[in-house]
Amino acid sequence: MLLKENIPIKYIFGKIRKELILVTIYAVLIALMYKNFHFTRISIPIAVPTILGTVISLLLAFKSNQAYDRWWEARTLWGGILNESRTLTRQLLTFVDTNYGSDEEKAFCERMAKRQIAWCYSLSRHLRTQDPLYHLEKWISSEDLEYVKNYTNIPVALLELQGNDLRHAYKLGWINEFQQVEIDRTLTRLTDLMGGCERIKNTIFPATYSVYIHFSLVLFIMLLPFGLIEFFGIVEVPLVIAISCSFFLIEKMAIHLQDPFENMPTDTPTTTISRTAERDIKQMLKQAYKADEKHSGAALASSKVFYIL
Repeated sequence: MLLKENIPIKYIFGKIRKELILVTIYAVLIALMYKNFHFTRISIPIAVPTILGTVISLLLAFKSNQAYDRWWEARTLWGGILNESRTLTRQLLTFVDTNYGSDEEKAFCERMAKRQIAWCYSLSRHLRTQDPLYHLEKWISSEDLEYVKNYTNIPVALLELQGNDLRHAYKLGWINEFQQVEIDRTLTRLTDLMGGCERIKNTIFPATYSVYIHFSLVLFIMLLPFGLIEFFGIVEVPLVIAISCSFFLIEKMAIHLQDPFENMPTDTPTTTISRTAERDIKQMLKQAYKADEKHSGAALASSKVFYIL
């Protein structure tokens, strides 16, 4: 996720570097031809690119709003995942008598709580099309790890293990029927939140809409120098560059926001949220929390390029 206070100008304009180079060459070429060759002194009414620019602005505004809605929904879903992870751990620790119960009861609570941490990290990597099994051996047993390897969707397999343990605890009398139903509802809500994230991931933003806007934007920029040069002369070059930058940056922003699970700087910060869930769950289990060195190292390294995922 981008850190607001550390976004350099170089990073921002680096996203449209190629477009800026092409626009600069084009604007300079038009200015030189207009000044040196009489037969190329073509100008068009400024109203033509103005009208086209207004239409493109409305289209870009609509696209940006839709893209931000997708990003915000993803962030809301992951906020729900964090809250439900805390709820699940609280239910386990309050429904099961961990103070006076057997060691098996305490192990049951700890096993399910840590499996929930594994589920958060696994879902984060699953949505980003990375290896969802990475680093799970820290949180789940070798038997569980071998079990989930048989599944294509690792987070689904982990939730199934949670349900199996819940049924086992009910049969042994560690929880009553009401408590089993409440914990199962929490697992169901986690499944719904995961499904919402997968819906965003698998629903592609209409490509034709983006292509049409881009082609219209290119046409607008190609016409813009001819509308400005008669009034501003060579000064049309920086004007065209400045106006083009504004449109290209808005277009790029919308493109990046529309896919919040692509392991990019503008992603929903799923790894950071998973680390928060790990911290809170371990503290609820009365275990010392220490940030994973691999994740912390990645975060520190990524901060040098001005983002943390």
